[in-house]
Formats: sequence, C-alpha cells, structure tokens
Amino acid sequence: MAVNKITWDRVGRVTEPGRYMYTFGWLTITAGDLAIWQQYPQAAFTLLAQPSGPPEAVGEEFHLGAFDIAPEAPPFTTH
Repeated sequence: MAVNKITWDRVGRVTEPGRYMYTFGWLTITAGDLAIWQQYPQAAFTLLAQPSGPPEAVGEEFHLGAFDIAPEAPPFTTH
C-alpha cells in the first residue's frame, strides 16, 4: 500500500489555517499542522482522504495525519 506524504514546501508554505485547493484535491490545514511545520520545516505529513461529500462536491477532500520530522534521515540503528 502506497502512503502519500506531503511537505510544507509542496503546499507553498502556507501561513494560515484553512482549506486549500491543490492538484490532488482540497486540503484542510489546521493551526496545529502549521505549528509543527514552523518547528520542523522539513516534516512530512501523511495525506489522508476524508469521507466523500455530496455528489455535487468537486475534488477529493484531504487532511493531514501522522508526520515524520526527518523524512530524509537514514534509518536509526542500534549496535
């Protein structure tokens, strides 16, 4: 199963919570999401689809889930 991740750079480093239209659909970003990105600018959130809305709704709805604060770091190992 593929997991889609999204970074602050990919959403244009938005500075206000809200609902934003992107190529993949609508994304709701909360104040808490922004606080994490402000503290960890490279964090990558899991992109989660929300249940379908009414049939007349245009595009899919997403929100941010779990996050990784160092997505490019090598895996942690113990010796």
